[in-house]
Amino acid sequence: MISEPGTPTLDQLKVLLTVVDVGSFAGAARKLNRATSVISYSIANLEAQLGLTLFDRETTRKPQLTEAGRMVLAEARRVANGIDNLRAKSKGMLQGLESELHIVLDTLLPEHRVVDALISFREHFPTVNLHLYVESLGAVTRLVLDRVATIGVAGPLVTVDGIEKIGIGSVHMIPVAAPGHPLASAEESQPGAGREHVQLVLTDRSEFTKGRDMAVVGTSTWRLADLSSKHMLLKAGIGWGNMPEPMVRDDLIAGRLVHLDMPDSIEGYYVMDAIYRTDTPPGPAGRWLIERFRFQAKCDDAETGTVG
Repeated sequence: MISEPGTPTLDQLKVLLTVVDVGSFAGAARKLNRATSVISYSIANLEAQLGLTLFDRETTRKPQLTEAGRMVLAEARRVANGIDNLRAKSKGMLQGLESELHIVLDTLLPEHRVVDALISFREHFPTVNLHLYVESLGAVTRLVLDRVATIGVAGPLVTVDGIEKIGIGSVHMIPVAAPGHPLASAEESQPGAGREHVQLVLTDRSEFTKGRDMAVVGTSTWRLADLSSKHMLLKAGIGWGNMPEPMVRDDLIAGRLVHLDMPDSIEGYYVMDAIYRTDTPPGPAGRWLIERFRFQAKCDDAETGTVG
């Protein structure tokens, strides 16, 4: 028995995997275009290097893995998969494909669009590691400018030097409140009614939206940094606010929220752009993702008849 195992070669592990996959030494020999004796010799050398018996040769004519053999097989598959992934990523880089992609999405981008884009991305680019950030308003642009993310999906931007924009549609924003909120009653839906109640407002810490209020009419506001908190407080009846219609659609149907008819509320479309730095344009995977978002917008427009 050896005290320190040797280092198997990739070829020995390949032979082991082939023997197990086809079920015999002779079958592995045919598949690898080698003599059966060469296959047997490779397995014997692998066992000698590891100091382990990988196949039960005593009780069966067909090669059966021992407990040690099953352990080695599992590790051999991991090594083989790692080599395959390395080759695939290397091939992608030779063709200009990114090895990883950092993206940041505006929290107002509807969930169904995010899920569709990322599932499709995984299917088309299985070797590209994805890093996803979700931010609000100007914080999206900040991460792109700071090179934390290569691509962003951002809402309406002021002009920013060094940033390229590509339109990818919009999301319908509507004023909502809980059914027990005073604004949910018809008699309260008068011009100026919104100013008398707390408005929940999404905000961020970036300089791009500092001092800018978008669709804010309330004189009393609660500033929230994430959309999920705003959603939660709206359903609890703590104020009213504008929300992406796809996000609250089920709440409207179930009666957890009410679509407010408010003359002084700015209901409309929150326009979105895919953005990136002009000095570091995205590679093939990034460009594909932007086109996916553009395709989604075209499909949404065709279904709803809206102009985004």
